[in-house]
Amino acid sequence: MNSTDLTALAIDTFGLSPSALVGIVGATLLVFLFLLLLSLRRSSRLRAGMEMEAARREAVAEARLAELLRAQAEMHGRLAAMSDVFGKRQTELNQTINQRLDGLTQRLGTTITEQTKSTHENLRHLQERLAVIDAAQNNIQSLAKDVVGLQAILSNKQTRGAFGQSRMETIVADGLPMGAYTFQSTLSNGMRPDCTIRMPNGSPPLVIDAKFPLEAWNAIRDAQTPEERKLAGQAFRRDIEVHIRDISAKYLIAGETQDMAFLFVPSESIFAEIHEHYEAVVQKAHRLRVVIVSPSLLMLSIQVIQAVLKDQRMREQAHLIQGEVVHLMEDLVRLDERTRKLQGHFLAAQKDVDMILTSADKLTKRGARIEALEFQAGSAASTDEDQRSVESRTGLLKLRIVDDE
Repeated sequence: MNSTDLTALAIDTFGLSPSALVGIVGATLLVFLFLLLLSLRRSSRLRAGMEMEAARREAVAEARLAELLRAQAEMHGRLAAMSDVFGKRQTELNQTINQRLDGLTQRLGTTITEQTKSTHENLRHLQERLAVIDAAQNNIQSLAKDVVGLQAILSNKQTRGAFGQSRMETIVADGLPMGAYTFQSTLSNGMRPDCTIRMPNGSPPLVIDAKFPLEAWNAIRDAQTPEERKLAGQAFRRDIEVHIRDISAKYLIAGETQDMAFLFVPSESIFAEIHEHYEAVVQKAHRLRVVIVSPSLLMLSIQVIQAVLKDQRMREQAHLIQGEVVHLMEDLVRLDERTRKLQGHFLAAQKDVDMILTSADKLTKRGARIEALEFQAGSAASTDEDQRSVESRTGLLKLRIVDDE
């Protein structure tokens, strides 16, 4: 259907005339033109707005680009500065690392040198200690030989007695002066004790016996069964009781020796065992006035005797000491008299010095008056008199000083 058919249809439908229809069409065209103008104006406004928005966006983009360029320039500057800083830090770090490596190398070298010296020193000390150990081993071997020899000595009764006597003689000789003791002296009954010690104040000498029955004690030590130990203990008790009775009978002589004698035991352990397990033997020895002593007790007794002898010598020399004290007192009295005499001379000299000072004060005052022209008649004579007084007192003081010398 074309436009002519539409127009005919409209005329038939609405009953319009052609002129009205033309007017309507014209109005429609006018409205259409108006709408077209409005749309054109709106599109121009939209285009202008879009152009302004595009311009604004372009300006913003340019500003952002400038900001990006500026930030990029700053970034380049910062990167250059950071590269410079990193380069300097890298150089400093390299120098520091090199210095520390040099110091570490030097310290390692020094440490290695010191460690080498210390190692050589330790090796030298080790060699010295090995030498000492070798010497000690040789000493131990020789000591083992000596122990074997000692065992051989102790297995022999005569040599064992000589060993105990030798130890006793050493203790006595170390503790007492020469002449205070004798070894193997003969008593009036023909007996010869191992040692006699001279007692102070003319008292009889003290007898010491060193023949301890050690073979019976060794039998106790060598016993394997309780029965053997019991039999060996009985034999030891019997032997030591017999020896104690022999000492009491042979060496305790009234008026010639002390009423007490010493039985020397050459071992502290044996002495302790006797007092612990053989109390009856110790009590019997006390009843027979025989004292069992160990090396330490003998040494203590010797020291007590030495103190008593020293006290006796002091009492013997007491009159000489008193005489020396009397002479000392006489010298002290003479010293006191001479000191008092010298004190008197000093007092007299002090008095003369005071008088001289008084005369000197007078002379000073008169000299001051003469200088001030305030002297009177007779002042010159008085000044001469004071001067003569000073000279005389000075001469007297000199004479006294000469007398004191």
